[in-house]
Amino acid sequence: MKMLAEDIKNGNFKTAYLFCGEEAYLRNQYKNRLAQALCDPSDTMNFSRFEGKNIIPAEVISLADTLPFFAERRLILIEDSGFFKNKCDELADYLPKMPDTTCIIFVETEADKRNRLYKAVQKQGRVIEFQTQDERTLMKWILGTLKKENKKITESTLQLFLERTGIDMENISTELEKLLSYTEGRDVITSQDVNDICTVQTTGQIFEMIRALAEKNQKKALDLYYDLLSLKEPPMRILFLIARQFNQLLLVKSLAAKGYDKAAIASRAKIAPFVAGRCMTQAKSFTTDQLKTAVQDCVQAEEDVKTGKITDTLSVELLIMKYSK
Repeated sequence: MKMLAEDIKNGNFKTAYLFCGEEAYLRNQYKNRLAQALCDPSDTMNFSRFEGKNIIPAEVISLADTLPFFAERRLILIEDSGFFKNKCDELADYLPKMPDTTCIIFVETEADKRNRLYKAVQKQGRVIEFQTQDERTLMKWILGTLKKENKKITESTLQLFLERTGIDMENISTELEKLLSYTEGRDVITSQDVNDICTVQTTGQIFEMIRALAEKNQKKALDLYYDLLSLKEPPMRILFLIARQFNQLLLVKSLAAKGYDKAAIASRAKIAPFVAGRCMTQAKSFTTDQLKTAVQDCVQAEEDVKTGKITDTLSVELLIMKYSK
C-alpha cells in the first residue's frame, strides 16, 4: 500500500494493478484513489469498466490497444472477473505487449498466486493484497477519524465499540458515522453512546449467546436467538456460528494451556488480539471436554436437520436450552 501511495503521489504509474484480499473497504478506497489519479472517471472516452464473470478478453484487448482520446492514458477497470481464480491466458499473454498509454486495474476478492495472469500483473505492475487489519491499526484509524471531528474517547469505550462492530472496516465506517451524528454537539463519546446507537453484529450476538450459556442464563440466550431470527438470520447460519465459536474457544483454551500469551494466540488462531482476549476469558467458563462435546452436538444438530429428524429452528433452540439449563 505504501508503494501504491508513492505511485499516486509521484504520478509514476504501472500499466497493470491487481487489488485483492478480504478487506473490501481498503480495496475500494485505494481503487478510487488510483482511478482518479489515472483518469477522470467521468471521461467516458478514456475510462471503461467491466464487471462480472462474462467479460470477453478480446473486447478488453481491443480497447486497451486503442490510443487515448486527447488524454495521457486510457484506464480500464475490471472487477470480480474471476480471471485470477480460474484463468485468462489471453490477458496473461497480452499484458507484456500492452501499450504504455493504457492502464488496467483488476479488483478481485480472491486471487490464486499460481495463476498466470496473477504472475503477469506481478511482473508488469503491482499486486496489492488488502488484508484484515489488526486491532492496533484499526484503533489508530478510528482515533484519527475522531480527532478530525474533535471527538474524544477512552480506550475502554473504543474497545467496546470494536467489540460491537467487529473488524470489518466498511462496517466500522458506517457505525462511526452513526456515532458521530448521535454525539453531535458533544466532544466526548461515552460507552452509553456506543450501546445506544451502534448495532451489534451477528458474530457479536453469538459471542454474547455463548456467554449466556456459560452463565446458565437461559432466558438471555434464547432472547438473543429470537432476536437473530427476527432479523431474518437463517437458523443454520446461527448454528454454524455457534459451532465456530465453540471451535474457537476450544483452540484458544488449548493454546492458553500450552502457555501462549494473547498475542501468540491471536496469531495462531488468526483472530484479532482483542477477540483473543475475550475468547481467553470466555474459555475459562468451560472445560475442554465440555467444548469438545458442544462441537460434536453442533455437528449432530446439523445432521438431524439435514436428515429431516427435526426442524432447523427447533434444533438450535434445543441446543441452546441444553447448554444453558
